[in-house]
Amino acid sequence: MTEAAPTLRQLRYLVAVADAEHFRHAAERCGITQPSLSVQLQNLEALLGSRLVERGRSGVILTPIGRDIVERSRRILFDVQGIVDVSAAAAQHLVGTIRLGVAPTLGPYLLPRVVAALHSQHPELKLYIREGAPHALEQELLHGVHDVILAQLPVAAQDLVTERLFREPIYLALAADHPLAARAVVEIADLRGLPILSLAPNYHLHDQVHALCEEFGATLVRDYEGTSLDALRQMVAMDMGVTFLPALYVQSEIGRSNDVVARALKGRQISRAIGLVWRKGAGRATAYQTIVAVIRSVVRTQSDDSVAEI
Repeated sequence: MTEAAPTLRQLRYLVAVADAEHFRHAAERCGITQPSLSVQLQNLEALLGSRLVERGRSGVILTPIGRDIVERSRRILFDVQGIVDVSAAAAQHLVGTIRLGVAPTLGPYLLPRVVAALHSQHPELKLYIREGAPHALEQELLHGVHDVILAQLPVAAQDLVTERLFREPIYLALAADHPLAARAVVEIADLRGLPILSLAPNYHLHDQVHALCEEFGATLVRDYEGTSLDALRQMVAMDMGVTFLPALYVQSEIGRSNDVVARALKGRQISRAIGLVWRKGAGRATAYQTIVAVIRSVVRTQSDDSVAEI
């Protein structure tokens, strides 16, 4: 006689509860009622003979064995989805829905052109796009919240595959009435002692700007960290400091204003690498490679070297 085993549905519900840390929110994500979800988890716990989740004042708390089973469940669900994805990819590479995570420092300035190209070339593809801070996106990718993410490289996780898309120059941004704004290019020596504004530490760009400050002898302003590139631009416009902004943002936003200017550094090109990232063993890797090709084509045909280079 075959022993009873957990169902994929039960494992999916358990992972949903772990991610949401709340029974009602998890039920909403799964499209079922909270009592139905609770019954399924109780059945799973009875089947395994172990308590997996506990209700606390702050929400759901996983027991030690619950955490272990959640991680194993994620791997099982990834593999099952991979089987489905391989089957879909065999028929047509880009169909169905792909969940794309992207940082707000990149998505609004690149994705409109990419989405238009993907929709034109692959009309049966649907992109579910969700913005988030880079470090959070990487963890969410590992946990299955996203299928792929657009990210600033490098991404350190060993269980991820990275395809570099292009390099994006980064420019110095100054208030239009700043003394250095009158120059076509700025000397590195001119940055010594200057106050430099940056994004919060959960952005890769913060780490890059911090390193540049140490290299150039500039002062990183820690009291006023920006929550977005727009926030940085506005603080620069008020002459609270200068900052470094990526070229796609500069092309999209700085040209529309007359309060901030962007300048290159003489003899030094600063840039960041942008890539598409997905989990190792993903069943739709062929589809993701197709997206890589589309993004590179968009960058190559719609951007010059001052904005992005392959």
